[in-house]
Amino acid sequence: MATVSFPTHNSGPWLTAASGFSKPAGTRISTYFSKLHLNFGKIEVASLQKKKQRWALTRRQLTLLGAFLTPFLLMTIYFIYRQMAPFGTNSLLTVDLGQQYIDFFAYLRRAILHDPSSIVYSFANGLGGEMLGTWAYYLLSPLNWLLLLCPGASLTTGVFLLTVLKYGLAGLTFAWLLDKTTQQTGFQAVTFATAYALMGWSIANQLNIMWLDAAYLLPLIFYGLYLLMHTGKWRTYVVWLTLMLIVNYYMAYMICLFMILAFMWLAVDQFTNWHHFWGQTAKFAATSAVSGLLAAGILLPTWWSLAQSKAQYTVTTFKWKFEFFPPKMIAKFFMGAFNFDQMPSGTANLFIGAIALLGSLFFFGDHRIRLRSRIAAGIVTGFLALSLCVQPLDLLWHAGQFPVWYPYRFSFVVSFWLIWLAAQTLTADFEPGWLAIAVVTVIIAIGAAYVALNLKSFKFLQLNLVLLGIFFVVLALGLTTLPVKHHWIYPLAFFVIGVTEISANAFVSLNNISYVSQGEYGNYTNELQRLVNRVQKRDDSAYRIGKTFLRTKGDAFQTGYAGGGVFSSVLPKSTPAFYGHIGSPDGDGFVEYSNGTLVTDSLLNMKYYFQQKQLSGALSGTSMLPASTNKADLASYRAIGQDHWATTYQNPYALPMGYAASDQILTLKNKTADPAQYQANWLAALTGKTTDQKLYTAKNFDQVTFQNIAQQTKITGAVLQRKNLLKPAKITLTFTPTTNDAYYLTFGSTVNPDNATFILNGKTLDQYKTYRNTIMVSAADHAKGKQQKLTIQLKKGSLWLENFTLYQLNTAKFQRAVAQLKQQPWQLTKHSSRYFSGTITSRHANQVLNTSIPYSAGWHATVNGKAVKTYKTIGMFTAIKLPQGKSTVTLAYWPPLLNMGLLISGLTLIGLTGGWWFVHRRRP
Repeated sequence: MATVSFPTHNSGPWLTAASGFSKPAGTRISTYFSKLHLNFGKIEVASLQKKKQRWALTRRQLTLLGAFLTPFLLMTIYFIYRQMAPFGTNSLLTVDLGQQYIDFFAYLRRAILHDPSSIVYSFANGLGGEMLGTWAYYLLSPLNWLLLLCPGASLTTGVFLLTVLKYGLAGLTFAWLLDKTTQQTGFQAVTFATAYALMGWSIANQLNIMWLDAAYLLPLIFYGLYLLMHTGKWRTYVVWLTLMLIVNYYMAYMICLFMILAFMWLAVDQFTNWHHFWGQTAKFAATSAVSGLLAAGILLPTWWSLAQSKAQYTVTTFKWKFEFFPPKMIAKFFMGAFNFDQMPSGTANLFIGAIALLGSLFFFGDHRIRLRSRIAAGIVTGFLALSLCVQPLDLLWHAGQFPVWYPYRFSFVVSFWLIWLAAQTLTADFEPGWLAIAVVTVIIAIGAAYVALNLKSFKFLQLNLVLLGIFFVVLALGLTTLPVKHHWIYPLAFFVIGVTEISANAFVSLNNISYVSQGEYGNYTNELQRLVNRVQKRDDSAYRIGKTFLRTKGDAFQTGYAGGGVFSSVLPKSTPAFYGHIGSPDGDGFVEYSNGTLVTDSLLNMKYYFQQKQLSGALSGTSMLPASTNKADLASYRAIGQDHWATTYQNPYALPMGYAASDQILTLKNKTADPAQYQANWLAALTGKTTDQKLYTAKNFDQVTFQNIAQQTKITGAVLQRKNLLKPAKITLTFTPTTNDAYYLTFGSTVNPDNATFILNGKTLDQYKTYRNTIMVSAADHAKGKQQKLTIQLKKGSLWLENFTLYQLNTAKFQRAVAQLKQQPWQLTKHSSRYFSGTITSRHANQVLNTSIPYSAGWHATVNGKAVKTYKTIGMFTAIKLPQGKSTVTLAYWPPLLNMGLLISGLTLIGLTGGWWFVHRRRP
C-alpha cells in the first residue's frame, strides 16, 4: 500500500514523521479521531463528576441549613402563637429569667455602652460587689452582643432572639457532628439534630438561657475529642473547650466530666495496644489542661469569687443512697412530662423522642459495632443512669452542691449521649435481628406499662399524652425495623414522625408554664427608669436609692442605680449574713433591702427613696409598682418630686459614702440576734458613745384582744392556737405613740404572710414574704396621739409569735449621732463604680475612715499617696485607719487573681503560637 506524505509547513509536530505516523493514512486518521472522541468523553465525564460534587456539597449545606432552621422555626412559630414580644403582649420572661437574668442583661448593655467601670464592680450588686463572677456565670455568651440592639423594654425582644438562635445552633452543631462522624445525611440527620435541639432538657431549662450555650457547644467539643482520638489533631478540641470554659464555667464543668467518659469510650473503641492507649491519654490530659490555662483569665478570678460565695455552701457529707425509686425516670421519656412543679424538684428531663430512644437501645444489639465498644458504651450509659438517682454521683455532677431548683442540670449530656448512640445505629444499612427487636419491644412495653399503671404518681403526665407517646413508639418501632430503607419515602417518614413528636413535646410542655406580660415588665421598667433618671440628673454624687415597691430584687441592675437588693448565685455569704443581722430579708442567693429603718438608711447612704402612690377610685389596686414593704418612717423624709405613679423622697439623715468615725468599729463583734440592738451597737461603735447603744426601747401594747384564740399574758414568743378550727381566728393589738418618734415591729421567721395576714390601720401590711431571720417592720412615725391598730389573722391552726416585739426609736439621740458623723465627711473629688478619691480631715486620734463599701480583697487603698491596709468592719464593710489632720484617700478596685489569670492565659497562647510557628518553619 502506498503511503501518504503530509506537508510539514504550518504543521504541528504531531503531523511529522517524528510523531510516529507509520501506519496507513486512513488508519492513522481514524485512530486520531477515536482518541479525540475519547478525550472529549473524559472531559464530559469529569464535568459530570464536578457537577455531582457540587450537588453533594449543596446537599450537605441543605442538611446543615435544615438542622438549624427546623428547631429555629418551630420555636419561633410557637412563640408567635403564644404572642411573645415582639409579636404580641406576652414575653419569654418566667421564673429566674424574669426575676434575675433579664436584670443582668440590662446591666450588660449599660456596662458596655455607658459605664465600663462597672464591668468589674457594681453598686447595683446588693450594696456593692465584684462582677467578674457574675459575668462568668451569666453574661459571657458570644450571642449576648445582640442585646446591645435592644434598649429598655425591648430587651425582651433580645431574649426572644437569643432563645431561638440557641435552639437553631444546637441543631446545626449536632448535624455538623453527624456529618463529620457518621453516615447520617438529609432528613435523618435533621431529625436527630432537631431531637437534640428540642430535647426535654432544653425545653425545661429554656428559661436558664445562659445554660443553652452548652447545648450548641457540646457537639463541637465532642467532635474535637473525636478528631484528637482518631487523627491526633488537637486544635479543634482546645478551641471549643476553651470557649466553653469562658462562656459558662458551670456547664463547662459538667461537659468536662462527660468528656472523661467519652474519652474512655473512644479509647476502647480505638484500642490497638497499651502504648497507643497511654499516648492518647497523655494527649487528652495535656490538651484539656491547655484549655484550662487558656481560660485562666476568667477562671482564676471566678474561682476567687466562688470562694467568697457559692463554694461556701459545698456539701461535705453525703450518703450512698438512691434519691428516688430509679424506674421513676422512665416517665420523663414521655412527651409533656414537665410542668412548673418539676422546676424546684423532680426527676431529670430526658425526653428525646421515640426514634432516638429506640435507636439508643438498638445500639447495644448492633453486631456491626465492635462488642468491646458496645460494652464500654453500656458502662458509660450505666454510670450516667446512676448519676441521675444516686446522691453522691448527683453531687459530683453539681460540683458538690445540691441544686436550688432545676435538679439534674447535667441531663443534657445524657440526652446527647443517647441520641449519639442512636445516630450510630439507625443508618440506611441497619437491619436488626428478630432477637434485638424482641428485646427492645419488651423493654419498651415494660417501661410503658410501669408508667401507665402508676400514672397517679406522675402528676406531670396525662393519660392522653402517655397513649400518644405509645403511639409514636409503635410508629418508630415499625419504621426503624423496616427491611427496606433506601426508598425516598423512608427518610421523609423518619423526619415527619420524629419532628412531629419532638415538636409536640415542646409545645405541650411550654403550655404548662406562665409568663410575665410585656406590659408588666415594660411599664414597670419605664416608670422606674424615669424616677432614677430624675434623681441622677439632680444629684451626681455617690449615694444609694431605696424604694417601697418591687418587681425583682435586681431592679438596680435593670435601671442603673446603686441599690440594696440582688438575686445572684455568686452572692458573697457575708452579704446575706449582714442583712439577717439588720432585720432585712435574706437567703443564700439573695438579699432585699425592703425593711430599712431610719438608722440603716442613714448608715447605708440611702439618700433617696421612691414610694408608690395609693390610687383611689376606679384605679385603686391597679398600680404598675407593686408594693413590697410598709414604710411609715418616710414621714421623716422630705418629698422632692412626684409623678402619676410615685413620690420621690430625700433622706436628710443619709451619711456620705465615707466619714471619720471611732476606731471602736474595728473591734465590734456581734453578740445579739435582735436587729434593733444590732443597729444600736453598730451606731454606738461609730460614734464611740456607749449611750447610743440604748437607741431602741421595747414598748408594750396598750390593748390586746383575742378572737377564737386562747388568752395570752405575754405576746412575744406566744403560740396562738385556734380554739375552733372551722372558725376564723385573729388577734388585735393597739398602741398610741406618745411622741413623733419612729416605731418598729420585729417579726421572727414564723411570723410571715404564709402563716398569717397582717392588717395595720385597716390596710394590708405590705411585706416581702421570704425571710429566714428576724425582720424589722416600720409601724408608725410622726403619729403622736394617733391610735395604731394591728390585726393578725391566722391562716393555719397555730402561729408562733417568734421575736414579735414593738420598738420605739429615740429619734433625738439618733439625730445627734448622725450630726456627729456628718461633721467629718470624705469629700469625694472623683468617683466611679470602681474608684473613689477625696479628702477627709481627722480631728482626733484613733479615728478611721468608715465606709459603706462592702469589704473585698480587691479594694486597694492609699492615704496621701502611700498604700495602706484596709479593714473589715462588722464582717461587711471597708475601713481605713487615718492619721490626724487632712488626708487624701483613694480606694480603687481590681479583681483578685485577674492579672495572674491573664498572664497565664497570655503565656499559654504565646507558647502555643510559638510552638506552631517552630513546627511549621521546620517543615520542608
